Amino acid sequence: MNAQQALIRQAGRVAVLMGGESAEREVSLKSGKAVLAALQNAGVDAFAVDFIVEADSNLLQQLASLEFDTAFIILHGRGGEDGVVQAALQMLGKPYTGSGVAASALAMDKWRTKLVWHALGLPTKPSSLINAETDPAGLISQLGLPLAIKPVHEGSSVGLMKVNSEKMLGDACLVAGKHDSMIMAEPWVSGKELTVAIVNGKVLPPIWLQTTHEFYDYDAKYLANDTRYNFDTGLDIAELTELTKICQQAFDVIGCHGWGRLDLIRDEQGRNWLLEVNTVPGMTDHSLVPMAAKQVGMSMEVLVLEILASAFDRSPRARG
Repeated sequence: MNAQQALIRQAGRVAVLMGGESAEREVSLKSGKAVLAALQNAGVDAFAVDFIVEADSNLLQQLASLEFDTAFIILHGRGGEDGVVQAALQMLGKPYTGSGVAASALAMDKWRTKLVWHALGLPTKPSSLINAETDPAGLISQLGLPLAIKPVHEGSSVGLMKVNSEKMLGDACLVAGKHDSMIMAEPWVSGKELTVAIVNGKVLPPIWLQTTHEFYDYDAKYLANDTRYNFDTGLDIAELTELTKICQQAFDVIGCHGWGRLDLIRDEQGRNWLLEVNTVPGMTDHSLVPMAAKQVGMSMEVLVLEILASAFDRSPRARG
């Protein structure tokens, strides 16, 4: 029995958890269908679960009613990427892909993630929470202009706006506030938008995201056909080594596991600034992790098996 056959046997019947009830539901359904097809093509006994908690049941009851051995989590956003499903699966004793409860919850909170990175000396811009007591002039004095205003607990750039003046701040907060009760501000960094995927301990090649939009927003990510995904980032070997080290450290200190994707901006001075870490990245035909995997010769089938394998090894990774 080879390693792939052993993994398939160990995984048993795999529930691919997709959909959910977050703002990223439609993306999750597309990701889930791609993952399900790849798992089945690889010989895994996998089935889809459109995960919506019914009114007359709860999360644990719904999961306990399913007949499965392992969960492949491809739920994006709140309810699936924030530690809730992870905690339920852990209580049921079911192996699952991706980060654990604490890391999932922390990574979903962009503000607290940045606090951890900043405290440990990793390159990330300062940020501030915004509420009814926030003085706009004081915020701008502290962080400067332009600003990025975003919901703390959303992904896929949902609710994100660029603010160029104090006058725009109120509208940006209204937009972000539709998605979350916690809103954050951080300095807007201009430069190359980079993303770096990590899969089962492997740091994949960075991708330079080039879009005709003002930034790599939801439309550019999932709908537009003119977004360019460039592996020629213009970085030399030393710069690539530094970028890889930063991303691996940022991933590890949050406690992330299995797979994930880090988003950064490289400014005009060549400095890398961490924005966020995604613990359940997209897996659609527009998604970045499959693109980066393909760049190193990893098919979609091999990729999902690598992610699946991480469900059975939760030994901590420690790096300086």
